[in-house]
Amino acid sequence: MMEAFPDHKCVACFSSPCVPIETVREPILEPSREPIFNAPPVVGWTIAALVAIHIARGFLGSEDELQMLLLFAFIPARFDPAFTQAVFPGGIGGDIWTFVTYAGLHGDVMHLGVNCIWLLAFGSAVAWRFGSVRFLAFMAATAALGAATHLLFHFGEITPVIGASAAISGLTAAAIRFVFEAGGPLGAFRRRGRAAFAVPAVPLGDLWRSRQIVVFVAIWFAINLVYALSAVFSGASSPVAWEAHIGGFIAGLLLFPVFDPKLPFGLNDLRRRA
Repeated sequence: MMEAFPDHKCVACFSSPCVPIETVREPILEPSREPIFNAPPVVGWTIAALVAIHIARGFLGSEDELQMLLLFAFIPARFDPAFTQAVFPGGIGGDIWTFVTYAGLHGDVMHLGVNCIWLLAFGSAVAWRFGSVRFLAFMAATAALGAATHLLFHFGEITPVIGASAAISGLTAAAIRFVFEAGGPLGAFRRRGRAAFAVPAVPLGDLWRSRQIVVFVAIWFAINLVYALSAVFSGASSPVAWEAHIGGFIAGLLLFPVFDPKLPFGLNDLRRRA
C-alpha cells in the first residue's frame, strides 16, 4: 500500500508530493468464520436413506424382520460350507451384496444416531473432496473390507453384523489425511469454501509426524480396544463389531489415494513427494 509523503518524490510517478492511490488491503491468512463442517447433499441424502430404512423396518413383523436380516445383513455363517442349519436367501448374489447392504441397517436409534453424527462430521469433508460418486463408492469399498475383516475373525458365526460403522471408520481415516493440514477444515488458517477440502493430502508415510493425527488415531484405536477387551473379559461376544471398524479404518487409509480425484488415477500423493 502506498502512502503520501509530502517531502519525498514518488518512485512511480516522480511527482512531488505523491498523490495517494486508494488500495484494498487483503487480509493475510485470516481465519475463516465459516462452519467447520458444511454437509454436501450426498451426505444429507445418505443420512436420510439410513433413517428411512430404520423407520421402515419398524413396520415389519418379526418373521419379515428375520427374512430381511437373512437377506441383507452380513452373516459369517453364510460363507461356511459346513453350516447347514439354515438356507440363506439370495444365493450367490446375497453372498456378494451383503458385504455392502449390512451397512444400511442399524440395531436401534442410538446406533443410528451415533453413526449419522459421525457421518455428518467426517463424511462431509470427504464428500466435498471426492464428489458424490466417489464418496458412495468409497463407502461401499470400506464397508466391504470391514466386513471381510470381521469374517476373518468370526468365520462361520451365525450372529449378523449390521451398521455403517465400518464405512464411517473408512471415511474417518480418509478425512485425517487432509483435514488437519494448514488451510484444511480443522487446520490452521482454514481456507474459505470448498478450497479447505482441496488442500494437499498427507502422504501415508508422513501421517505419524503429525501430533494431531497421532493423538486422534490413538484415541480412536483405544475406544475399539475397550470393545475388544470387554468381550475377552466377559467371555461373551462383543455387541460391537470392532474388527470391522478397524478393517474399514485401515481400508480408508490405504484406498484414499485411489479415490482422491485431485490428480489422475488418484495419484495425489505424488504432488507431495515431487
